Amino acid sequence: MIKKAVLAVAGEGTRMLSLSKDKPKHLIPVLNRPFLAYLLDNLFLAGYSEIILVVGYKGEMIEMFKNSYVPPGAGPFNIDVISQYELLGTKEQGTYGTACPLMCVKDTIKEPFIFLYGDSLYSVKDLQAMNIDDGYNYVAGLEHDHPEKYGVLIEENGFLKEIIEKPQTFVGNLINTSPFTFTPEVFEKLSLIKKSPRGEYEITDVLSLLAREKKVKVKKLKDYWIDFGKPEDVERLAEFLKSKSAA
Repeated sequence: MIKKAVLAVAGEGTRMLSLSKDKPKHLIPVLNRPFLAYLLDNLFLAGYSEIILVVGYKGEMIEMFKNSYVPPGAGPFNIDVISQYELLGTKEQGTYGTACPLMCVKDTIKEPFIFLYGDSLYSVKDLQAMNIDDGYNYVAGLEHDHPEKYGVLIEENGFLKEIIEKPQTFVGNLINTSPFTFTPEVFEKLSLIKKSPRGEYEITDVLSLLAREKKVKVKKLKDYWIDFGKPEDVERLAEFLKSKSAA
């Protein structure tokens, strides 16, 4: 049973425009609660009781939020905060990208864990479905009407074959949404990746190395994936949460 979850909450959230000017986008309020609270709620309800938040931009605010957050349920829990900026520097200093949070925890995690982007919301059921400790790594995907806007997962007999970023021609409609389930083997691949053409260290490059060795399986999300990256997503999520509570 996997208990540990790593959340990437270091980004500046520039697509949120003025909403993230004075706070990390993960703390933007939705129905009077920070977005991050909803994601943490679902993680705890799914059985993950050891959380690591990898912070960066205005990370001290997430530290303050952590100190006041109370998870649902009465079980034991622990939330640690690790600063990406302290360990790797800022984006301007040259070490940045979706693989960087993994670099920050490689010396502290010795067991399987799940990894999530802190600006996406998933259901408790889907988070529970990623709790698989069978020696393989897993990537979650969702069937989408516009796969050309995302990275598309190419699957072969249940295994990840490759990820094609924003394909110009149709190759499939299962997009990469995260979360990921990783074994500690993922850390061995970090030193093998190089900066992508956009100058960042990409988690998809790590996945590709593992996929070549047939060590990544694909898991389809059954419920929902809600991206929280643009100002209009605030109202969209609020409506979703209201409809969910009224159901």
